[in-house]
Amino acid sequence: MQENIFKIRFINYWRNIDKKIFISFIILFLLGLFFSFSSTSSLAGERLNKDYYFFFSKHLIFTITALIVMIFISIIETSTLKKIIMPLFIVSFIFLALVPFFGIEVKGAKRWLDFYFFRLQPIEVLKPFFILITVKVLTFEKLKNSQIKYFLSFLLLLSIIILLIDQPDLGQSILLIGSWTAIVFISGVNLFYLVGFFSIFLISIISILFLFPEKFGYIINRLVSFVDPSKGDKFQSSSALDAIKLGGLKGQGMGEGILKDSVPEAHTDYIIAIISEEYGSIISIMIILIFLYISFRIIKNCFNQEDKLIKLSLCGLSTLLIFQTFIHVGVNTNLIPTTGMTLPFLSYGGSSLIGSSILAGIILNYTKNRTYLYE
Repeated sequence: MQENIFKIRFINYWRNIDKKIFISFIILFLLGLFFSFSSTSSLAGERLNKDYYFFFSKHLIFTITALIVMIFISIIETSTLKKIIMPLFIVSFIFLALVPFFGIEVKGAKRWLDFYFFRLQPIEVLKPFFILITVKVLTFEKLKNSQIKYFLSFLLLLSIIILLIDQPDLGQSILLIGSWTAIVFISGVNLFYLVGFFSIFLISIISILFLFPEKFGYIINRLVSFVDPSKGDKFQSSSALDAIKLGGLKGQGMGEGILKDSVPEAHTDYIIAIISEEYGSIISIMIILIFLYISFRIIKNCFNQEDKLIKLSLCGLSTLLIFQTFIHVGVNTNLIPTTGMTLPFLSYGGSSLIGSSILAGIILNYTKNRTYLYE
C-alpha cells in the first residue's frame, strides 16, 4: 500500500515538474562533480600531500547533499514553502550577523562559520531567501499602492550589504545590489526612486572606501590595477585569461592545464578558466548556454503565471543565477575586476553548492505545472 502511494506521488511529481529545467540542473551538478575531480586531484596529491580523492570525496558528499536539498524543496507544497521562507531567511541572516563575532578568517576575509564538520558561508544560503523576502515585501497587499515598500526592501538590502562589506565581500555585495535592482525595476518602480537609491549607495561606498583605507584599501587597489595593469598585481586574472587563450577551442586535455597549480583557489573562483584550458572554450560556451537555457525556461514560465509573487520571484531567482554566472565569467576573462565569485553548481565548495541547490529547488517548485493560491 505504501509502495503504491509512493509510486503515485512520484508519478505526480514527475508529471508536474519542469523536466527540462530539472535535467539542466542535474547536468550542471554532474559537470561540477567531474570538473572537481579534474581540478583538485593534483592540488590534493602533489601540493597538500593528501589523498588524490580528498577534495573530490568532499565535493561528492556536498553534491549528494545538495541534490537531496533541491529535490526536497521542489517536492513540498508551494503554500508550505511560502510559510517557511521567512523563518529560513531570519536564521540565515542571524548566521551572517554572527560572522563578525564567531567567523573564521581566511586570507584576510572573515566569511565563514565553523561547525566542526564543515564550514558554512552564510551569504550563499541567504541569497535566494533574500530574493524571495524582497519580493514578499514588494507584493505585500497592504503596501500595494504605497512607495514605502521600495524603501523597506532597500533597508533590507542595506542591512545585508553592511554585513558583507565588514567581511569584506565586494563580489556578493555587487551581486545582491544587481539582483535587487532588477527585481525593483521589474516590479514597476519609478526610475526617480531607483536613481535615488543608487546615488545613496554610490556615495556611501565611496565614503567607506576612503574613510577606512586600512580595511578596504584592497578594493581600491583592484580597481586601480584593473584600469591600469602596470599599477597593480593582476597575476590571477592574467593567468586565467592566458589559460583560456592557451586552451583554445579544443583544450589541452584532461589534467594538462597549469592554472589549477599556479593560482590559489582556482577550483572555486576560476573554474571556468580551468575548464577552458583543459577542455576548450567550446565546453565553456556550452556550460554558459545551459545557464541561459535555464533562464529562458524560467522567463517563459513567467508568462504563464498569474500570481505576481511567483512571477516576480522567478524573475529575481533567474537574475541572481545569471548575474552570478556572468560575474564569474567576467572575472575569468578579465572583463571586470576580481571579485572572488564562484560559478553556481560547478565551483568547489559546500556552501556554494547548498546555496545553488536551494535556488534550484525553489525554481523547480515555482515552475511546477500547477496553480497555487497564496494567502
